[in-house]
Amino acid sequence: MSGIQARLNAISAVINYKPAHAPLNFHDTKPTDIFGANVFNDKVMKHRLPKDVYRSLKKTIELGEKLDASIADVVANTMKDWAIEKGATHFTHVFYPLTGMTAEKHDAFLVPDGKGGALAEFSGKMLIQGEPDASSFPSGGLRSTFEARGYTAWDVTSPAYLLENPNGTFLCIPTAFLSWTGEALDKKTPLLRSNQALNKQAKRVLKLFGTDTKLPVTSYAGPEQEYFLIDRNFVFARPDLLIAGRTLFGAKSAKGQEFEDQYFGVVPRRVLSFMMEVERELFKLGVPVKTRHNEVAPGQFEIAPIYESGNLATDHNQLVMTTMRSVAKRYGMVCLLHEKPFAGINGSGKHLNYSVGNADLGSLFDPGETPHDNAQFLVFCAAAIRALHKYGAMLRATVATASNDHRLGANEAPPAIMSMYLGEQLTDVFEQIKKGKLKGSKTKGIMHIGVDTLPPLPMDPGDRNRTSPFAFTGNRFEFRAVGSAQSIAGSLVALNTMMSESLDYIATELEKATKGDVKKLNAAVQTLLQKIIKEHDAIVFNGDGYTEAWHKEAAKRGLPNLKTTPDALPVLTSKPVIDLFTKYGVLSAAELKSREEIYLEMYAKTLKTESALMVRMATTIIFPAAMRYQSELASACANLKAVGHDYKMGALEDVTAKLRGLQASVA
Repeated sequence: MSGIQARLNAISAVINYKPAHAPLNFHDTKPTDIFGANVFNDKVMKHRLPKDVYRSLKKTIELGEKLDASIADVVANTMKDWAIEKGATHFTHVFYPLTGMTAEKHDAFLVPDGKGGALAEFSGKMLIQGEPDASSFPSGGLRSTFEARGYTAWDVTSPAYLLENPNGTFLCIPTAFLSWTGEALDKKTPLLRSNQALNKQAKRVLKLFGTDTKLPVTSYAGPEQEYFLIDRNFVFARPDLLIAGRTLFGAKSAKGQEFEDQYFGVVPRRVLSFMMEVERELFKLGVPVKTRHNEVAPGQFEIAPIYESGNLATDHNQLVMTTMRSVAKRYGMVCLLHEKPFAGINGSGKHLNYSVGNADLGSLFDPGETPHDNAQFLVFCAAAIRALHKYGAMLRATVATASNDHRLGANEAPPAIMSMYLGEQLTDVFEQIKKGKLKGSKTKGIMHIGVDTLPPLPMDPGDRNRTSPFAFTGNRFEFRAVGSAQSIAGSLVALNTMMSESLDYIATELEKATKGDVKKLNAAVQTLLQKIIKEHDAIVFNGDGYTEAWHKEAAKRGLPNLKTTPDALPVLTSKPVIDLFTKYGVLSAAELKSREEIYLEMYAKTLKTESALMVRMATTIIFPAAMRYQSELASACANLKAVGHDYKMGALEDVTAKLRGLQASVA
């Protein structure tokens, strides 16, 4: 009865739910008034910093120039004054260790003045460098247990911000996190290194086309975040949801997502209130969230931002996850970010929209109206084709976790086989290039709906493919395999680095072929593109990635199918991957080895935790309940026999057999 009573209590709490606080005053506060209000952004810096300091800082942020350490004291003092004016009492260096979570250690601005009072202090040294204890973070052998020192280094390209709490605010400074010997212990450092490598190689290619830009060429990202919302009372009644983030036992619901009536349905009022408060909090932090909607599974939703630079998008996505978890509690719910919290319905991913470019150039993956005439686009697109074919297994390894293993290959997620969807238009263009006769490309059509009051609609030259792990979607690629709880940094680092290698190869080949003669460029590009497509078009697949036929075809093409985390993670320390990362200074062999060890250990710990939890739930919840049911059946049989009824004991025998099976499984 205890299990039934817990459910009844949860249902009662849901029915009688009342908001714990007053609704937002949305009439008096416009989103435009609060957007970026808690960010030490360009507007604040321009207003508060001396002009020479502001100009120097802008050169570092926008042009990637080396930070002038002499301005740090001025910036720190200005940042401190701004934060204290907004109620801040503490500051923290925010960093992203290899746990994938956000880490922070708070220090107070106030220091005693020796006269019974206190002064607010925040120096340039305190801004630029922090020293959190690194001993309890995973290092994968990069340091010994007794070596506790670790450093945080200010990332000037990601603005500082204030986080609000009912009892005060504190200043957050995004930082990189390194060991005492300089190895990267975090997600941010390799991402910044990979952006540097990408900029260097992309500009070599652009120079050949006569395209000049002062701004760095960088990665851009837009992660679509999926999640579940569950009433807290149900979660507290489920040890597996509470500890593992997913159900380890359960019966399939009579109604799941079979009717396909959840997707884009009307958002429930309580959930919509949660969404609106999440967006309000994120607007204050300058996070450009744009879209919200119901997802496919019951209780599943999505929030998606506008595209921004990859480093900032990564930091902002961490804020999105933190904010959703925090705000959900205010509405009596728990935000589940596990990739597969429930069997039988869709899990949650994080579709990573990826492109390369800058504010001057836009996306270098934008084909324009006539992609067949856009040689620069074709070169960058060919670089992506080559990169995915050469390093697809490495990209797969960046999304390998115990929880994501449950999702990859199911109806809502791509298979573990890395392939690229180009669409009809681009596939046709590259097929023509392969044959050596590029004549043109398919153009957009017009759709006539057949209703006089509705306008004709422009049609794209190709459809979209939801079963492809790496799909071209107009002016960017969408990597659909990232798990909902994961940082996008690992996949971005891989994409940037493998793109750097392909662009390096292309630049080198074109430089050799042209030898500075612009007139030879067109012929050299055509020859190189044809070579790349002939060697690497095995990665291009526009069909249904879920079918068994594709799995067989992929094997024929030599594409790896790394179905589980233990299959995928060893790729990180394979010779081609070590050579790639060390060549471009993104990760050393030791840093790669550490990541393999850390992620394998996390995988093992996850399985061990879930196994121990299953045994405990089986022995303390399910077995006692089944025993009570067995006793009730036995009692009913005995009573019926006592009054002369010949009662068949099939149900009792079935329950008894299953009880023995449960004991055997637990053992």
